[in-house]
Amino acid sequence: MTALKEEVVLTGCLAPIDKGGLDGLIASGKANPKAIKTLKCKTVAEGKFRHLNYIRNLPPYIVDEPPALLGDDTAPNPSEASLAALGSCVAVGLHANAVHRGWIVRKLELALEGDLNITGVWGTGDLSEKPVGFTDVRIKVDMECDGVSKEEIEKLIAHVTKWSPVANTFIRPVNLEVGL
Repeated sequence: MTALKEEVVLTGCLAPIDKGGLDGLIASGKANPKAIKTLKCKTVAEGKFRHLNYIRNLPPYIVDEPPALLGDDTAPNPSEASLAALGSCVAVGLHANAVHRGWIVRKLELALEGDLNITGVWGTGDLSEKPVGFTDVRIKVDMECDGVSKEEIEKLIAHVTKWSPVANTFIRPVNLEVGL
């Protein structure tokens, strides 16, 4: 009796990634490099500053404000959610690229912090000239891979940051249309 070869790559203490699926995604991207995917989210105000965000067929992703910003503190606020999206995007990229390189990932944690001036209070507070939104964001990566040097991990971080869709949304201007 022959054993079937498993396509799942064990990544240390992280959940396994389907290497065959990853290879398929890589091949698909190379075969159609100009493909564009439109992502959608429907945001519904529930009351106060709590919002339900509907994405695909998932349960609603809740965004709220903390009490200092008159919310009920039931979920991350929009700025915190953007940091979470950034951290998750970079983490996915690091994990996928490590598996693609054949690295065994023992630990992958990112600590993010961002600075923003909130005195404008959504355009209702101090409206003097100032940057709106994050002015500085810092990500500290704590990644351990079997037999991989710190220098190689630093190169991987630079590579992943260059190709992260969410990091690039933070780094470069994006065309934004808001209207009825």
